[in-house]
Amino acid sequence: MSAPTMEPVTPSDSAPDEVLRTKSWKGPIGLAVVAAISLVVFGLGTPTGAETTFSVATSTDFVQLPTLTIASKLAAIVLSVIALALAGYAAYLANIYRKPGIWLPIVYGMAVMGALLTWAGAGRDNTTIQLTGLLTSALFLAVPLIFGALAGTLCERSGIVNIAIEGQLLAGAFFAALMASMLGNAYVGLIAAPFAGALVGWVLAKFATKYWVNQIVVGVVLNMLVVGLTGFFFSTVMTDNPQFNKALGLSDLPIPLLSKIPVIGPVLFDQNLLVYIMYAVVITFQIMLFKSRWGLRVRAVGEHPKAADTVGIKVNRTRVRNTVLGGAIAGLGGAFFTVASGLAFGKEMTAGKGYIALAAMILGKWSPKGALAAALLFGFADALRVQLGIIGSDIPSQFLAMFPYLATIFAVAGLVGQSRAPAAEGIPYKK
Repeated sequence: MSAPTMEPVTPSDSAPDEVLRTKSWKGPIGLAVVAAISLVVFGLGTPTGAETTFSVATSTDFVQLPTLTIASKLAAIVLSVIALALAGYAAYLANIYRKPGIWLPIVYGMAVMGALLTWAGAGRDNTTIQLTGLLTSALFLAVPLIFGALAGTLCERSGIVNIAIEGQLLAGAFFAALMASMLGNAYVGLIAAPFAGALVGWVLAKFATKYWVNQIVVGVVLNMLVVGLTGFFFSTVMTDNPQFNKALGLSDLPIPLLSKIPVIGPVLFDQNLLVYIMYAVVITFQIMLFKSRWGLRVRAVGEHPKAADTVGIKVNRTRVRNTVLGGAIAGLGGAFFTVASGLAFGKEMTAGKGYIALAAMILGKWSPKGALAAALLFGFADALRVQLGIIGSDIPSQFLAMFPYLATIFAVAGLVGQSRAPAAEGIPYKK
């Protein structure tokens, strides 16, 4: 009798993931509560007759679009009602045991934040909200979140929990600033940043695969280690030798013709090199992870490592390589804080962005395009914080500083509980 053949195991991504085992009402209820608050505070709380003015034109556009003035109260009410309708749709999906798509929290978040922005700008004479500038800032501020979420996706798809994204971002920011300052070129810092992140990823991978240490504990320890090391070198080397910590920045590289398209051009095609690299990385990994043999092997290792091993896939070697690669991507994202923003390095300047990147990865359901969408939502929240400060909103500055993190909590608490992580995530593979 012939021996049975062993076929590669396809990860459960191919199975329909819309069906849930149990109903969960926490998410829809949370979304409905926030939307109701938005309706009462931003909608009904806006003075009757007040107007909000938006501008979308820039000086380099082919066509100069006129400013848009809208009735603040009506706009805020409509946006809040849209958010309520989305909460109701989420409840409907929960009732029939189905998951909402990634589009729902994105549209919901934009509706609530749009109502907030309309309310904040209501009745402010001689104040125009620069919508194109807001969207440009949202994309730029989302860059480290996107790189961090991609790093987490690559690691967790292969079974390694990467809590150390915060440390990888911070290490990349430090090394980018150091090397750029030493050689007097911001682009050198952009090249150097991935090596620092890859080193942190390599340490995480070795402890996780060789010594079977709890991956979450190792990640937290690595974060603290990087904070301590960068803080020490900043206080000793950089402070005493300012030539090692210069504020060097990447120049903007507008793409001819495309950058002059109204709204879309300045947002997407008038950025620096790091943003364009981000576009390429997202597209490449979306295709490679779900449309290539390499991606099938990575997902198999993260879902069923024993089955992957039986067909000749080196499980731990795959995990180490992916974790190092993920660390390099996060390190590249760390360059955003220094050379991409034209800033010198500062202690703990990543300010928890690595943890928001983890939330973006989970909200994006462990896919590059989902992580991109979720990171853009959080980037928009951060840009909205800046815009509200510019127009002189009555919201206390302390609350504005909390806003991106509150948006993260609401988005994750609302819908992430229904997402399923890779089955072998965080479980060491022992032969």
